Amino acid sequence: MLSDRIEAKWIDAFEKALVLCKVQEGETVAILSETQSRQLNVHLVELALLRLGARPFHVVIPTPPQRAPVPVRSTGASDAMRGLKPAIAALRASSLVVDVTVEGMLHAPELPEILSDGARLFMISNEHPDALERLLPDPDLTPKVKTAVKMLRASTKMTVTSRAGTDLHVDMTGAPTAGVWGYCDRPGTVAHWPGGVVVSFPGANTVNGQLVLDAGDINLTFKRYLQDPVTLTIENDFVVDIAGRGTDAELFRRYLAAWNDPLAYATSHVGWGMNPAARYEALTMYDQRDTNGTELRAYAGNFLFSTGANEFAKRYTLGHFDIPVGRCTIALDGKNVIEDGKLLGELA
Repeated sequence: MLSDRIEAKWIDAFEKALVLCKVQEGETVAILSETQSRQLNVHLVELALLRLGARPFHVVIPTPPQRAPVPVRSTGASDAMRGLKPAIAALRASSLVVDVTVEGMLHAPELPEILSDGARLFMISNEHPDALERLLPDPDLTPKVKTAVKMLRASTKMTVTSRAGTDLHVDMTGAPTAGVWGYCDRPGTVAHWPGGVVVSFPGANTVNGQLVLDAGDINLTFKRYLQDPVTLTIENDFVVDIAGRGTDAELFRRYLAAWNDPLAYATSHVGWGMNPAARYEALTMYDQRDTNGTELRAYAGNFLFSTGANEFAKRYTLGHFDIPVGRCTIALDGKNVIEDGKLLGELA
């Protein structure tokens, strides 16, 4: 349906996003990509930067061999860099890195070193620009995301319930929390486009209860809306039982088992989507190769639950699920901030 042709309107969209990142005339900007990156987005980044008078250069890494026993999708933890010191040095020396790798550098092990001299990193999710155009960063969303971050950092307990049967409890004490509004304008910061999410990384042995993934919820690793309910029993962060009949439960069980890694069953992060422009139904509108699913992570009011790596709990694995769960009620220290999938108060 969509043609990989450079359109003036897409250069305009990329330019607007980069303006929000405070790109200046003459600024040295590294464009980080790999050989399997979406070349349309790579070209759009370059053209938009040149319009703004910046001085872009390319760091292109060959996409590495596959090491995992199953396909890896949409993790935010690219392994393209693989510790390559000269490339890291070039990125670190830039004031801005625009990341258009396939998986993104959001959770990559090289990220702290890249940021260590004050570089900021703007990760453009591996989406077709048709979606990015619709989901331009909105500065009006920024204060709401910042408010959500403050709420989560101040909380000690998150409770998630739903009519489908979810009853999940998270000890939030000291949980690192990050909010993404879709652009980065300060040294040493990271953002991704599309934005509009807030996530916390609970410490070890802090997540317990039952999470019911109902029909219509989304498994973004599979880019699939669930057809049948799947019930996850979680004890001390780990999924210990996957109950359900039909394709969705079977896919879930088989994919996790294929890693042969207990850490693939662990909780990675919890949070929610806040972007009113992000559409729940968007996954039906794109071929799988044209979407990375970031829009679905950000749709307003979803409870975003993820399995896999959590560096703050000292757990590392490539196995990963991102699961936006709808129609949940989320309470922080007993006060509802989302009710039946609707953002409340200052978050709305």
